[in-house]
Amino acid sequence: MEHIVIIGNGISGVTLARHIRKLSEKKITIVSAETEYFFSRTALMYVYMGHMKFEHTQPYENWFWEKNRIDLKKGYVENVDVNSKILHFSNGETMPYDKLVIATGSKPNKFGWPGQDLDGVMGMYHKQDLENLEKYAPNKDICKRAVIVGGGLIGIELAEMLNSRSIPVTFLVRESSFWNGVLPEGESAMINRHIRNHHIDLRLSTNLREIKSDGNGKVKSVVIEETGEEIQCDVVGLTAGVSPNIDFLKDSEIETGRGVKVNRYLETNIPDVYAIGDCAEQREAIGNRRPIEAVWYTGRMMGETLAQTICGNRMQYKPGHWFNSAKFMDIEYQTYGWVFGSKGQPDHEEHFHWKHKDDTKCITVAFDKNTNEFLGINTFGIRMRHETFDKWLTEKRDMDYVMNHLAEANFDPEFYSRFEKEILAAYNNQLQIV
Repeated sequence: MEHIVIIGNGISGVTLARHIRKLSEKKITIVSAETEYFFSRTALMYVYMGHMKFEHTQPYENWFWEKNRIDLKKGYVENVDVNSKILHFSNGETMPYDKLVIATGSKPNKFGWPGQDLDGVMGMYHKQDLENLEKYAPNKDICKRAVIVGGGLIGIELAEMLNSRSIPVTFLVRESSFWNGVLPEGESAMINRHIRNHHIDLRLSTNLREIKSDGNGKVKSVVIEETGEEIQCDVVGLTAGVSPNIDFLKDSEIETGRGVKVNRYLETNIPDVYAIGDCAEQREAIGNRRPIEAVWYTGRMMGETLAQTICGNRMQYKPGHWFNSAKFMDIEYQTYGWVFGSKGQPDHEEHFHWKHKDDTKCITVAFDKNTNEFLGINTFGIRMRHETFDKWLTEKRDMDYVMNHLAEANFDPEFYSRFEKEILAAYNNQLQIV
């Protein structure tokens, strides 16, 4: 019986295993060094905030794996011998495979800062990070202040977590405005204000120079690069992005760049070896998408696609229109299609921006100023329907159509009906100005 081994038990690897089982009787083993069972990474913050227990983050009961004949192996793969098709574990054990899938996800970026490996310094990605946070920041008496380094989505989650326990937070963001590499100027500025309204000490255009030790191996402070200011703290969260977790492949013949290089079929340069999820790097660009996408839903789609290939129906990975969602403290964020941030906006792209006077709701709609074609939308504090925008993007609807039919896409028609006239008036007014 053909043995499929999947290294990594995140959303990509587990989705792949489930779909292979639906399609075949192949032997399946999932290998993970982190936890025995798959859990929802995005739920870690809610465990710390007291909204749920860790066991609630497991989407499947423990009997699920046995019932579906999916073997689980806890262990760290140290080396992959692609010639003899054998995995070598750190404890000396080995495991043969017929087909191998690398789904090892991401690890937090570390940029060689002095003190980055001290106790009390952590990312916010793994279950071990959650355990460290509980150890070093259980409350404001033990943790007098936390410093977060890096202004992405994981950074804002960690700020919200610490804030929920009344722990003072200083937030060091290298950019001149929060997430402005992704968000247009108006949205980024609104999020700056929102963070500060939660009494978080947001420091923009600020870099970390070093993390200082208390002399016993634990963090005691950080030093700011620009000013030399020293900030006393008990915890440092490193959230300056993530990188593919592929160090164990460095001595293998599997081709890597930042991630494991794959083609449109998610195949590597080695026959019978594949890569999916955060650690996979597309050789050829797919539209405007980045070669590596550390996004939950793309990982799931890769798992579903590769299951078809492994079970004899060779299928290209076609992720369709870009979308994503996140939360900035109390503000929900959704994006569909392409809305470029203040950096990198193409010449043909024009934006319509509307912000509610309460400063927690806004939309930005991108369109082609030459053809008036709808290109994408960002929404903050307003929930929209994915399938509606997906359809409009496929149909290449124009901007006038989208703006006059926005109510159809809204999850909360009552909200939209209250502001429909205001949004349309602002849109028509902006068109006249343009």
